[in-house]
Amino acid sequence: MTDINERSARARAWFESLRDRICAEFEAIEREAGSDAAFAFTRWNRVQDGDAEADGGGGVQGLMKGKVFEKVGVNVSTVHGSFDPAFAASINGADAENPGFSATGISLVAHMANPHVPAVHMNTRFLVTSKAWFGGGGDLNPPLPYAEDTADFHAAYQAACDRHGADYYERFKKWADEYFYIPHRKVHRGVGGIFYDHLECPDSAAFEANFAFTRDVGEAFLNVYPRLVRRRMDMAWTPEDKLQQLEWRGRYAEFNLVYDRGTLFGLKTGGNIDAILMSLPPEAVWT
Repeated sequence: MTDINERSARARAWFESLRDRICAEFEAIEREAGSDAAFAFTRWNRVQDGDAEADGGGGVQGLMKGKVFEKVGVNVSTVHGSFDPAFAASINGADAENPGFSATGISLVAHMANPHVPAVHMNTRFLVTSKAWFGGGGDLNPPLPYAEDTADFHAAYQAACDRHGADYYERFKKWADEYFYIPHRKVHRGVGGIFYDHLECPDSAAFEANFAFTRDVGEAFLNVYPRLVRRRMDMAWTPEDKLQQLEWRGRYAEFNLVYDRGTLFGLKTGGNIDAILMSLPPEAVWT
């Protein structure tokens, strides 16, 4: 258990440092646009089994609303406790007899003011039940897609994947294409990216390898996404462009409320509701 605690602490420290660097970069973009918008950080504590005195961990919700980033949330949480027995059966390494867990991770969603700037999602996490594993990924969600942006986003993640496994990119791209899909609409949520889960860490060597990959996923995001924002943020848009963005946001909200695993995990484990639902857009329409 000591090794697991140390590994969780290392993962948490990385997620927090990545959060700090991402937020600093996003604030720099706001300053370039003539805005003084900055992240507001709110700490929260998880209530375990309805007991306000029990230590269930918690997290920090980071939220910014600016000129470029209409709404962006960058959250880090580190929680522990026991799953509801019925929910435990759906989690790798857990069941009704072994419902204990710990989890640490970073989750980010950005909704942009300019419809030419793609929205984005990224998260990485380390979970421990009777098993321990990394998961995460990122996907680009442009209301008005540009082939150049899509190619650059995928190239950044492919480079990260290729450093760790010859088959990683094709596997994890396919997984993203299958996961970020809205069955009742028969459309994908965006232009994809990568998604991975259950990269198990039964020993120190596996942990180091999977942790290194997860760090590279975070670095790839920090390298590519700000470049895409700066490329598009000064473009003019029409009322028709804005309407297309708002309609697309409705699809995004549908996916996150109906199908997203992270939303379900947060709600089922007593997470902070505001932090969990920060992924929802500030404005959307259904026509």
